[in-house]
Amino acid sequence: MSEDTYKSITTEERYRFLRRELMPLFGTGEATAMARLIFHALKGWDTTGLVVHAADVLSPFILERIEEIVRRLQRGEPLQYILGEGRFYGMTLKVDRSTLIPRPETEELVEAIAERYGSLSDLRVLDVGTGSGAIAIALSRNLRFAEVTALDVSPAALKVAEENARTLHARIRFVEADIFDWIPAAEEYDIIVSNPPYICDKEKKDMERNVLDFEPAGALFVPDDDPLRFYRRIAEIGLRGLCKGGMLYFEINPLYASELKLMLTDMGYESVEVWKDLSGKDRFASACLS
Repeated sequence: MSEDTYKSITTEERYRFLRRELMPLFGTGEATAMARLIFHALKGWDTTGLVVHAADVLSPFILERIEEIVRRLQRGEPLQYILGEGRFYGMTLKVDRSTLIPRPETEELVEAIAERYGSLSDLRVLDVGTGSGAIAIALSRNLRFAEVTALDVSPAALKVAEENARTLHARIRFVEADIFDWIPAAEEYDIIVSNPPYICDKEKKDMERNVLDFEPAGALFVPDDDPLRFYRRIAEIGLRGLCKGGMLYFEINPLYASELKLMLTDMGYESVEVWKDLSGKDRFASACLS
């Protein structure tokens, strides 16, 4: 478009354009939500702001940016990576292609921990595979005076997580380490939580392109012949690193819920529980070190 054409385009017209372009790809509800997120990221407007500024003429820069976002969405790139941010547990987190995009199911895991431990102080928490820092930061902000450690093997992901922690004023100790080599101090933690890689290679054929092409494979996939490899290692870390009565909390693959429960029981954990997410899938597990 020429700059002369750009001069006549209002917020309302471009909002309708966004919805029209995105509805064939995402459906009406998601297209509407995405259009609002785009305007919030570019202009800082919420739904009320969109109404108040409906007749405003948008600058050529904003219009060009919107068209660029649409092109990238049409190529399958996730909106969170395009905007450089994602929402999680009431927070806005920086994300890039070194980190997974935080998901609503993981919020349910944080909520379960926050509800159980919200009245306690000075808990020592380890988040294994922190990525963007979503779980660690949410728990740091919602548990009273918790000492939170966040571990990841990726320097790039840790850089993002550290920036998120600074922005959100969360006090977290970050550790760069490979969990298959890393050994904690004895009885160092009250809680170990993790959303580790758990999608088997055989499941790739059923996954969306925007996940396969853009999100970090190392944070998603495990070999078909050893789907519990990360859970096994984290549970081994827990045998040393958890205090008596300490808890493991996991986000899990529903396909292997029964196997995981049996493995944790065989390793000596007690009160092993699996529970469902809001969509009715076995999505979370917890276990106690007696």
